[in-house]
Amino acid sequence: MLIRVSTIVLACSLILSGCQNSPDVKTASVDPLPSWNDGPAKKAIIDFVGQVTAKGPNFVPVEDRIATFDNDGTLWVEQPIYTEAIFTEARIQQMAADHPDWKKKQPFAAVLNHDAKALAASGEKGTAELLAVTHTGMTDEQFDGIVTSWMLNAKHPRFQRPFTQCIYQPMVELLRYLQANGFTNYIVSGGEQEFMRPWTEKTYGIPREHVIGTQMKTEFVNNGESAVLMRLPQLDSMNDGPGKPVNIGRFIGKRPIAAFGNSDGDQQMLEYATAGNGVRFGALVHHTDAAREYAYDRTSKVGTLDKALDEAGEKHWTVIDMKSDWKTIFPGQ
Repeated sequence: MLIRVSTIVLACSLILSGCQNSPDVKTASVDPLPSWNDGPAKKAIIDFVGQVTAKGPNFVPVEDRIATFDNDGTLWVEQPIYTEAIFTEARIQQMAADHPDWKKKQPFAAVLNHDAKALAASGEKGTAELLAVTHTGMTDEQFDGIVTSWMLNAKHPRFQRPFTQCIYQPMVELLRYLQANGFTNYIVSGGEQEFMRPWTEKTYGIPREHVIGTQMKTEFVNNGESAVLMRLPQLDSMNDGPGKPVNIGRFIGKRPIAAFGNSDGDQQMLEYATAGNGVRFGALVHHTDAAREYAYDRTSKVGTLDKALDEAGEKHWTVIDMKSDWKTIFPGQ
């Protein structure tokens, strides 16, 4: 019922084993992307921005300069498993004391006993149960607080950095560069919408109202003392694959002129963005750096990049090679 359910099954199993400036900002004297190596990817980005911001046949008005970004694997690390899957497992462990029956009830027992095989066997139904108890049954504000609290202390298992510091410095620079040139950036991710909203503005400079993700159904409740939105254990909209352009149309109301992703789940978003009239830009982050981050693509169970990688060549999308195109990966390195 939630984010890429079949992938989250695997993911849980693996656990157990700035302000918008004027569009006329001049950047010629200062490198707008200092964490990027000079090469075709960096040149393509700068050339595109130059074309749509300069007076001429390719000029795009500020109100139409919309760029969409996937989150997992595009703006921050998604290996060895999605961050939201780690959050889900941590919530089960935390809540277990109030649910003694979980010790003998699947799929909860699998999580508590670190039994990856049993958890995988529970399938999508089991994953839906885990997500229902960890993500719903509370108000939006309460869930916001839970996510915020967890983010303050949780660290990536390999890098031992807070997850909000496992963001890609080159992509943060790209977000700022686009903002400085009149673009409005949106996150369009398969991650659950309210899981992302508490931290995106501080981390990326993208306000919560510009975050589009998988959505749970909510219900308005007014008991006379408070009026709140209660989160229900039902999926409202799956924001992955073809669901991404659908929700872009629903929430933005305009076709982006640029889209950035890293997996087959972003393929339709890039197709939608680059199929419009005028100059368009599509890009895929290709994870090729096992030493500094991870190297994966076609056979990975998390962030699979296969069909979209083939289409990149056909559609002339830019493929950003992490190993060769980025001087650094994370902030402060």
